[in-house]
Amino acid sequence: MLKLYGGARSRASIVQWYLEELAVPYEFVMLDMQAGEHRQPEYLKINPMGKVPAIVDGDFQLWESGAILLYLADKYGKTPLSPEERGIFSQWALFANATLGPGIFVEANREREMPRLLTPLQEILEQQPFLLGHEFTVADVVVGSILAYIPIMLKLDLSGYPAVLDYIKRISERPAFQKSIGGR
Repeated sequence: MLKLYGGARSRASIVQWYLEELAVPYEFVMLDMQAGEHRQPEYLKINPMGKVPAIVDGDFQLWESGAILLYLADKYGKTPLSPEERGIFSQWALFANATLGPGIFVEANREREMPRLLTPLQEILEQQPFLLGHEFTVADVVVGSILAYIPIMLKLDLSGYPAVLDYIKRISERPAFQKSIGGR
């Protein structure tokens, strides 16, 4: 059975959300980050960086949330991915982790970056319920998780982005979201 390693209030909840969406059986291994379990030799064999999340799927080990999500989409998704689909999913995962997250969560960037990032998302979500159309995908997990953390952690005014707010509400009501991020 796949093992997901994480800590309280960690990005492991994003991976957990997607595992729940895919209905993949998994064991959640909660590491006590305060006690330094993520820096012990046993865990460092899984992730030498000593960060969470990480997964062990049979003999395969992987760390870094975006990479894990893309792997799960490839291995457990409904249909095999074409190189183009994989590229689109990678684009959104890299955008979420390298651009959207720092643009929203790094306070020095926020005033300048928020309109640049949320305006195009607003325009996309005015046209369709999910980032890639009418079907929920891993792109919604990577981008949606960052957006969903805004009202939870930052309490920023998003009233100028009503389609983004509707999207956050829509993904936050998903049962798999409630079992993972929403349950914390």
